[in-house]
Amino acid sequence: MAEKTVEERLAALEAAVAELQRRMGAPRSIKDWLESIGTVTDLEAFDEACRLGREWRESQRLPEDEETAP
Repeated sequence: MAEKTVEERLAALEAAVAELQRRMGAPRSIKDWLESIGTVTDLEAFDEACRLGREWRESQRLPEDEETAP
């Protein structure tokens, strides 16, 4: 069997991508994604996670960082 030309290979790839896009449907926007998960800022667990993260970051500071910290 003869090798396909670049044009034939490109056409096959374009057809495959078109089929995948058809199967996936319209892409969802980032805004839709964010609205679907909502926010967590009103949860106690979120506040606790922020506090723990801040404590961990502060524990990772080197002594010389303390001298220049605001």
